[in-house]
Amino acid sequence: MRSIWLAILFCSLGLGLVVPIAAEDSKPPLHAQIDALVERESAGHLPAAIADDAEFHRRIWLDFAGRIPTSSSTRTFLADTSADKRQKLLDELLAAPSYVDRQLEAFHVILMERRGENPAWEKFLRNSFEKNRPWDEMVRAMLQPQPASEADQGASFFLTKRLENYGQNPIDHPGLTRDIGRLFLGIDLQCAQCHNHLFVDEYTQAEFQGLYAVVQSLKIGKSEPFPLVVEKPLAKKLEFVSVFDPTQQAIGPRVPFGKEFEIPAELPKDSSYSPLALIATELPRSENPFFARNIANRLWHLLLGRGLIEPLDVQHTGNPATHPELMDLLTSELIAHKFDLKWLLREVALTKTYQRSSVLPSSAINLPHDKYLVAIPRRMSAEQFVRSIVQATSSPDEVDATATKLKPRVLAALANPAREPEDRRNPSVQSALFTSNDEELLALITRRPGNLLDRLIGIDDPHLLAEELYLSVFGRLPEDAERTELKSLLAEKPEQRELLLGHWLWGMVASTEFGVNH
Repeated sequence: MRSIWLAILFCSLGLGLVVPIAAEDSKPPLHAQIDALVERESAGHLPAAIADDAEFHRRIWLDFAGRIPTSSSTRTFLADTSADKRQKLLDELLAAPSYVDRQLEAFHVILMERRGENPAWEKFLRNSFEKNRPWDEMVRAMLQPQPASEADQGASFFLTKRLENYGQNPIDHPGLTRDIGRLFLGIDLQCAQCHNHLFVDEYTQAEFQGLYAVVQSLKIGKSEPFPLVVEKPLAKKLEFVSVFDPTQQAIGPRVPFGKEFEIPAELPKDSSYSPLALIATELPRSENPFFARNIANRLWHLLLGRGLIEPLDVQHTGNPATHPELMDLLTSELIAHKFDLKWLLREVALTKTYQRSSVLPSSAINLPHDKYLVAIPRRMSAEQFVRSIVQATSSPDEVDATATKLKPRVLAALANPAREPEDRRNPSVQSALFTSNDEELLALITRRPGNLLDRLIGIDDPHLLAEELYLSVFGRLPEDAERTELKSLLAEKPEQRELLLGHWLWGMVASTEFGVNH
């Protein structure tokens, strides 16, 4: 039976909490409902056309495999005339190991914000995405002070890395408090630490201090083989004052906007009383309107390049979703499907909204991006870039090893600084200098047996040469003008064929077209 939903008001905040009621088999699939809601909110704007096969093929590979497709894969897809080939490709990518790699890298960046690598943490993420583990279970494992299973111990890295000292600075417990709210609830309480938020009425000092009452007692334990979290719970409520009001206040441990946990009259000598364990249980629940809405919004952002609520961590009644009904629908359906991230990603990718071209219709000069009527070009992540440039230029048997070797250099040059959200990646002087001068990167476009340049040198037909080059790098066939210009260049100085092809190839991989996810 298919579920239908009733939105009920989360009284104190005015946020729509959606709960399942009766069922109907006639309801259309989620992707069709999404398109209907987006089109209804289009305000009379003419949407962009559906992306052609080449644009869609490259986009879906980047989003679900973390790299561009091979030229042979693109040829096969372009030649396929079956009506359901896009859905079939999506399902193939979702079932492939590369899907797990892509989600591991994406969620590592989302959750750890370039704070460093850890094998046990990577194992936790890999196992979770391989098993398609529900998001609420994953978050509980991250917040548990003592994970129940060995496979979950690496999840503690989310907390333990943030409980490290940086130089002479004390442990940043306020920063950890903020990160739990930002990343799991979509609410940034930083400005509510010392007083009620000046611009967001819902973000009171009590919301920050209630969570801080849990976090401030945490430290890294000396557990083996992986450090876990230990806590020394408060024996009484946490006292605090506002910088604007000296009135003494006190609060017990609590999830933001939830009820306080009762503090025992006498703390037990064992660890049977754990406010952090209570947070781990109560925060990632379907009844918590912030929790489900936050991850639904982040998944939408991951595929569409913009959240329905922006910024992603400023969710409140004064900052509504651009499409409120759509936001409620995604949230309720994710709850109904027990926080199945893969299911929701698949449904979004099946929409016309996701599959629209990034080329504006001729009649629309300023089509607003928040209407989702045209695809938003997104710069590749550093991980996508290194996999893609190696895929495009190297021989097939060298791709994995070369990408692994080059990855640290690319991350250092292209990724955002540590502790900085990577919702977007902007071009920089550093990235431009890197693609122009890095020796290992430039070595990719130097002729070696079996690599792209070597294969191109062996193609005498200018038409086929241009085709292989553009399919390998851009994932599309060359335009007539591009074929003509390349043919003319190579014909002028045939003795410099290898040099000229190398320069042309470098120009392509250094271009905006290569670096963005159309």
